[in-house]
Amino acid sequence: MTKSTALDQLLASNGPAALVLRQHLTSVEGADGVVFPATYASGENFKGGYNIDRDDRGNVCLIDSVGAQANRVEPMFALDEYRSLVPQVTVKAGERTVNLLDASHRAADALVRCSTLQDDLQKAFAAVLKGNAEPLAKIAPTSLVFGVWDSRGTQAKLPRLFASTIRAFDVRTLTRSAQFNPSVDYVGEKLLDETAEKKVSDMYAERGFVHVPATGTHGGVIPTGGIRRDASLSLVALRLLRGETTERTALLQRYILGLALCAFTRSPSGYLRQGCNLVLAHPTPEGDGAFEVHPSGERKPLTVTHEQALELAKAAATAFGVGADRLDVPFDKERAKQDVSDDAKAAKKKAKAK
Repeated sequence: MTKSTALDQLLASNGPAALVLRQHLTSVEGADGVVFPATYASGENFKGGYNIDRDDRGNVCLIDSVGAQANRVEPMFALDEYRSLVPQVTVKAGERTVNLLDASHRAADALVRCSTLQDDLQKAFAAVLKGNAEPLAKIAPTSLVFGVWDSRGTQAKLPRLFASTIRAFDVRTLTRSAQFNPSVDYVGEKLLDETAEKKVSDMYAERGFVHVPATGTHGGVIPTGGIRRDASLSLVALRLLRGETTERTALLQRYILGLALCAFTRSPSGYLRQGCNLVLAHPTPEGDGAFEVHPSGERKPLTVTHEQALELAKAAATAFGVGADRLDVPFDKERAKQDVSDDAKAAKKKAKAK
């Protein structure tokens, strides 16, 4: 099977609707090991902490969200093995140089929105609204793979083609407590003044000069129902991408599919955070693996390996023509000030309209 045929079969109108992946995971400490999920700030109808949904059938705990997974996978395209597949774009902001692949909002991030790339990106987003995604693919092709929304500008929005989430099932929630003891009794030894002022005592605690108890804080979960990673690559959504011509559309779709396949087939790092180091479960549970899902509901095993996906991606990138690298693009403070000013004006106008 030739490189173009392999991609074209997945892109054909009668081809699969999506590729899906299911992987059961376990803590490096074992199936009954304690795992620390992500914690979230409080919000409407949510007191903060772990995101656990409960019903009469059990509970489901979010270990790593769609956004977090995307932000972990996307930087792979800065690695030596993959960097030639996409333009390398870096922004110089003060003393830091940041790769666009590390920007949380991708091509719509404030980092690039307030750089000298702003004009080119605005033109690219405007082209997306007119049905042409090629200009954006020449600057930030991974924004087409992982999704982007130019919410501060044109309002152009592209859905995620690749999505991945990790969840734990039927979890037992734990708490933990700790006690900090300073090396010296600073107040008792009269090295610091005794105080009744809360502001001063809080400062002592913050700086490590007094005993500080911490009780009933988050202590992780035991996933009695297991941990599962679910990923998908929407081929239906990918087929909606268009270039300037029919020929360029085919090249664009093959290019983006090549990138997405690399992301889909690559085994990501299982280290998510302190206390959450996950590996594949063994033996492999029934139903695990990667599959083509067809509109009829038929499921077929995906036979494309990661090595083959990389080969396909390289050929598709060469045919499409990877955009030029843009290194050390300067962050523009004046553009940032204008961006804030425009936002304030929009908020004021909205308030008046009410």
